[in-house]
Amino acid sequence: MEVQIKAINFEATEKLHDFVIKKTAKLEKQCDDVQTVDVQLKVVKPQTAINKSVSLEVKVPGKSFFTEKTTDTFEQGVDDCVDAMKIQLQKYKDKLREH
Repeated sequence: MEVQIKAINFEATEKLHDFVIKKTAKLEKQCDDVQTVDVQLKVVKPQTAINKSVSLEVKVPGKSFFTEKTTDTFEQGVDDCVDAMKIQLQKYKDKLREH
């Protein structure tokens, strides 16, 4: 599984990179077919409190899943996105089993 992290409007720390990689690794346990995970971290409207936007795109053979969350910390956003993605991947896996 390949993880690509893009930081927009700020410089991501090594600690944040490690956190994202650690959290997204859990997606591979959910679905073996995960090929790439694209994570986009963005600061929107720096003056507001809830201004950290995290989007997560997961590609499996023939399909792509997407989720986006805006929170007050990147860590919380990554957690929320990974949780939402786990649900999408579980539904996908269940559908594959039915066919």
